[in-house]
Amino acid sequence: MISTKAYAAQAAAATLTPYNFERRDPGPHDVLIDILFCGVCHTDIHFINNDWGFSIYPMVPGHEIVGRVTAVGDHVKKFKAGDMAGVGCLVDSCRECDYCNEGLEQYCQGGNVFTYSGLEKDGKTVTQGGYSNKIVVDERFVLKVSEKLSPAHAAPLLCAGITTYSPLRHWKVGKGHKIGIIGLGGLGHMAIKFAASFGAEVTVLSTSPNKKDDALKLGAHNFVVTKDEEQVKAVASTFDFILDTLSASHDYNMYVGMLKVDGTLICVGLPPEPINTPAFNLVFARKCIAGSLIGGLPETQEMLDYCAAHNIVSDVEIIPIQKIQEAYERMLKSDIKYRFVIDMASLG
Repeated sequence: MISTKAYAAQAAAATLTPYNFERRDPGPHDVLIDILFCGVCHTDIHFINNDWGFSIYPMVPGHEIVGRVTAVGDHVKKFKAGDMAGVGCLVDSCRECDYCNEGLEQYCQGGNVFTYSGLEKDGKTVTQGGYSNKIVVDERFVLKVSEKLSPAHAAPLLCAGITTYSPLRHWKVGKGHKIGIIGLGGLGHMAIKFAASFGAEVTVLSTSPNKKDDALKLGAHNFVVTKDEEQVKAVASTFDFILDTLSASHDYNMYVGMLKVDGTLICVGLPPEPINTPAFNLVFARKCIAGSLIGGLPETQEMLDYCAAHNIVSDVEIIPIQKIQEAYERMLKSDIKYRFVIDMASLG
């Protein structure tokens, strides 16, 4: 077994504190990674607070992991010691269902395994995430991270990056399309970068006028203050797609009204309340409200390779693990541009 240092929540809504535990020794198909950096995702807060009712404690959060490979199992083919590698939101799946066979492990019918607060396929071992100094993962669920990418700035690509890249690719967003991005946070800033890179005309839809300059610097072409009725009227029936990154409760009807005929509102945030919109708003213009999770392993690797080729990374603020609670408080206030990343050397 491998002694591992980490920070963990011992119970729902608990403050994270130092925690030592043991990870398994690498098996024939496993990769051992010394974690260098781990991104901080809003989902981490949801899991710590047990907002969705299936958290397991003690819990080591973190699913935006980048580090160096230090050992591999005898049957590992894709990695060797010294390689830069990443781990995202999943560390296993059934590997047998149609979706797994199609490289869509995020929609696994047999039950995928979250990087933390999940149960391994033995039904007993609880997974622990990237707020730690080491992790052992089957090579199928390990990603290659180019040396061209800063590891700290690449870490959020493993969640914020693929969460926005995947729907843009699935709906083939690109040249000739007009897309609105709701929200300018960890997800929103990556959505702007990808959509602009793909050739779409990008408009940020925000309640905060003071975010306009930042949105334009990130690659947006237009900015709409959604509290301004005249600005909202001006973009009625305008967009082919709207990507909704908000995790807070909000009114979907205003955004549906901004879609063209055949337009699609794509939800990647997870607000606590149900979507509520009259069927009339959809039926009379053949509009859709859709959802998207992360990507599968092949698409996540595609995304990382695209980022390396086009120099796309997250805008981050690097923190020591000892400041994680302060980071959570600031996240809840949207006081971050645009993703916290933990320097795991701070674990000591």
